[in-house]
Amino acid sequence: MGRRNFKKGKTFGARNDRDNGKGWSELVRENAKWEEYYKQLSLFPADQWDKFKSTCQAALPLTFRITGSKSHAQEILALFKERHLPNLTGVEFEGETLKAPMELPWYPAHLGWQLDVPKTVIRKNVQFAKVQRFLVVENAVGNISRQEAVSMIPPILLEVEPHHAVLDMCAAPGSKTAQMIEALHRDNDEPSGFVVANDADAKRSHMLVHQLKRLNSANLIVVNHDAQFFPRIKANSSQKNRKDILRFDRVLCDVPCSGDGTMRKNVNVWRDWSPQNGLALHVVQFNILNRGLHLLSPRGRLVYSTCSMNPIENEAVVAEALRKWGSQVKLVDCSEKLPGLVRSQGINQWPVVDRNMQVKERGEEGTIESWFPPTEEEASRFHLENCVRVYPHQQNTGGFFITVFEKAGDLGSHKSVASAQESASKTENDEEGAEAQEPAAKKLKTDVNSNTSPAATTPTESVPTPEKKERLPRDANEEPFTFVDPNNEAMKNCWKFYGVDDKFDKNTCLVRNATGDPTRVVYTVCPALRDLIQANDERLKIIYSGVRLFVSQKSELECPWRIQSEALPIMKHHMTSNRVIKTNEEILKILLEDSFPNLDAIADSNVDSQFVQRTRDISSGCAFIEVIRDGPNKENLFLPVWKGKKCINLMVCKEDTHELLYRLFGVENVPKNGKNDVENKKSDDSKETDESKVDVVKEAPPQETNEKV
Repeated sequence: MGRRNFKKGKTFGARNDRDNGKGWSELVRENAKWEEYYKQLSLFPADQWDKFKSTCQAALPLTFRITGSKSHAQEILALFKERHLPNLTGVEFEGETLKAPMELPWYPAHLGWQLDVPKTVIRKNVQFAKVQRFLVVENAVGNISRQEAVSMIPPILLEVEPHHAVLDMCAAPGSKTAQMIEALHRDNDEPSGFVVANDADAKRSHMLVHQLKRLNSANLIVVNHDAQFFPRIKANSSQKNRKDILRFDRVLCDVPCSGDGTMRKNVNVWRDWSPQNGLALHVVQFNILNRGLHLLSPRGRLVYSTCSMNPIENEAVVAEALRKWGSQVKLVDCSEKLPGLVRSQGINQWPVVDRNMQVKERGEEGTIESWFPPTEEEASRFHLENCVRVYPHQQNTGGFFITVFEKAGDLGSHKSVASAQESASKTENDEEGAEAQEPAAKKLKTDVNSNTSPAATTPTESVPTPEKKERLPRDANEEPFTFVDPNNEAMKNCWKFYGVDDKFDKNTCLVRNATGDPTRVVYTVCPALRDLIQANDERLKIIYSGVRLFVSQKSELECPWRIQSEALPIMKHHMTSNRVIKTNEEILKILLEDSFPNLDAIADSNVDSQFVQRTRDISSGCAFIEVIRDGPNKENLFLPVWKGKKCINLMVCKEDTHELLYRLFGVENVPKNGKNDVENKKSDDSKETDESKVDVVKEAPPQETNEKV
């Protein structure tokens, strides 16, 4: 989670007052208070200071991770290594040898990489420009995620498994959330676990949806709550015991922070940084961490992280949580995790400095007790050395702080719903108090630039401000989530037409309207989220959940509902009808390069006569091809097509078309009259009735659909 509630401005520089408003100049990467403060902290040997500062002043290298299932990720990795990596070793530019891409040694399965060359080189050098193009294409379809290296660490240390119930308390913009969703689906297209992605800002919650939808996961729900007062969630709709609430196996508290670990990319931090920023955010950070620990299941794991190097936002917050929770929580030693990651231990001593760089003493007016370091006795119990600090100069990254908590207790049958509550009655009382405060302080904001200190009493106090109605994205859908009767006639027609087996839970389908009738779009969620939504539809402010399963074509075809691409990772395991046609890569290339190939022309090519015959045998409408591929690290492909009277259309978006042509066939430029020039391509099917005109319409990239349209 990045910086919050600071003055907005351009990230590439600041207006130069000396120019009298005539232009912009590069912001000076200097801050005397920052330098004085961190020198005083002595976080590392003094002879490293110059390297630390110069690294903070330099631009970040480009880093990315390869995503997807194990077999798919290995195929993309092999593509990168075979087609690009050999051409990037020993490359010279303007008389200087450039650094070759390097693997992040601590990232699992060799899937994290770093490109440490200037952007000007990437644009001008032919080989690096090809890599940039590769990254753009693969990023567009979700095979690669460009993410700052240190930001990848918290989800890895969280160790998410496919059966886990996961809560991301401050999720936007979503890169860490995406990692956790990927971990759920690592070995299984239909995991039993789920991720609840929360953000306090309504607009950022909707932006989060756009970031995560490309993962096509039915195991995701996005909600909008102040993390400090995240509501208790019922375990099921029939629960009678008020104590039987959902506890999460994994919780990520990547809290709002002053962000001085991001000053390599957010240059305004240089101008805005003050020690007061950390002091002002401390209360909010503790409240979020404390709430996360309440929601954590026994033996569950919570990661607290910030992109700040300030101990007031880090060890001081962690220490206060350890004071409050006592033996119920402990810090996990991660020194053996992520071998190859250069890191430093957490610290036990630090000064408390105000905005005027005056050192404050414990007990002084306007101070908070939890700002100050632990006593010697506390330090021996807390083991703050188990916290992880990553400094920019250690391996050319941003700065980050990560701490892993583990909650005591008997996990029992390893369910996320804890039937036994915390032993201390104070814990339950605190939960009730947090919910009671939520309506009054739902939009808590801390003014870090004010002349007043934050609440100077207890870390649970907060100052409410009036709630503002924010402008939401135009495609935001605020209709209810209503589950559809699987025996609805339209649904029964779909089950029969596509041969959906009984292993697919047909009670997981929903619509976004109050009537509960399938009119335009039907979504599906995993069974665990169905139960969560049904039990908490009035308690949770749900922004998004589910993947589009069926979309109505409004035609007179045998089945007017089309299965959406985003649901195929699930549905491909449950369809048994003859509408799934197996074929080879040669047929796929024809369908990628020609928008509407005629079945007679395909038959004349003698590429796959059985494919042509099976296609002719089925009725017009939505169908699927399974492309069988041979060789290591090559998974079969399952793609949607539209079968017309004479032609067939592969229904993938242009980004997927580019990526498949490049990855499978080495085609870097899509043919002029290919899949992306449909307006100039006429087919026999385009002359048919209005109902069949869907034959010539390419499927758009998955996006939110408002059923009122």
